[in-house]
Amino acid sequence: MSESPGAAVSLASAPPAEKTPEPSSEPRVVRPAAEPAEAERPGGDDTAPRPLTAQRVLPLRRPGRWIATAIVLVLVAQIAHGLVTNPFYQWDRFPYWFLRPTILDGLLVTLEVTAYSAVFGLLGGILIALGRLSRSPVLRAVSWSYTWLFRSVPLIVVLLFLYNFSALYKTLSLGVPFGPAFFTFDESRLATDIVVAVVGLSLNEAAYASEVVRSGILAVDQGQHEAALALGLPKSYQFTKIVFPQALRSITPNYVNLLINLIKSTSLVFYVSLLDLFGSAQSMGSTYPGDIVPLLLVATVWYLILTSAVSIVQFYVERYFARGATRTLPPTPLQKLRTGLRDLRARARREAAI
Repeated sequence: MSESPGAAVSLASAPPAEKTPEPSSEPRVVRPAAEPAEAERPGGDDTAPRPLTAQRVLPLRRPGRWIATAIVLVLVAQIAHGLVTNPFYQWDRFPYWFLRPTILDGLLVTLEVTAYSAVFGLLGGILIALGRLSRSPVLRAVSWSYTWLFRSVPLIVVLLFLYNFSALYKTLSLGVPFGPAFFTFDESRLATDIVVAVVGLSLNEAAYASEVVRSGILAVDQGQHEAALALGLPKSYQFTKIVFPQALRSITPNYVNLLINLIKSTSLVFYVSLLDLFGSAQSMGSTYPGDIVPLLLVATVWYLILTSAVSIVQFYVERYFARGATRTLPPTPLQKLRTGLRDLRARARREAAI
């Protein structure tokens, strides 16, 4: 039977069937379509999207922060305006008393008493802290009792008790306990006003410094103690070269707080007949009743200067002991100022470019 020619033509001209692609184990990579040219984009250059680097990032709006800032600025402005314009403060008398010889002499007494008391108080605090950490029950009990006593009794009571100490003990002797005395001292000649002030402040300071030193020693990692013991180092070398230098990083900020409090506590030595800064201002105020407020302002400003100087020293001491504990040292105030100015210039350049 013969085939139809039309059918043969139709079969021959039929397109070949498409082959189904075999599954491949390799992941398919979808390539993004090419972006149209700038001329082909609808809208022209005006509606073209800007790159992300040229877009400005708007910060979050924080109305609460701005309101709080405005309130604080208003309060500070009111306080400053009251200090300047209130005639009660008598600022015209302030320069007259600020550098008077009487005030400067009292300032020197304050510095002298503070320096001696800070040194003796720190040394006593170290000894008491070591007694608290000792294995001897007697040393622990005595050290704890000393700390408990002087932290409980007000400083003014300690100063007044020492000031009247000669009424209890006329003479002091040094010799064999419960035996003969080798040396005898007259307590009234030995205990001058400045000695009474230094001893009283040092005894009180040592009680608080002992807790600061003890907390700093306990803050040192136990592995440091074990490493020192493994090396076979003597106990004294372990403490002076390994433990105490690391403890100073924790001791410094807390002890500076005690030192600032000590500077202010020297105002109490006026009650044991020692004219320090506050005592000199108080004495001049009783002589010139009309200048009491300017004299108090002078004493206040001098105390602010002293505590600010101590705070500056504290920053650099903490920065020194942070060398082995942090990767980067905290910036100094001058470095912070330079960084702030550089950031302001960079921000201004970005604003100008946008």
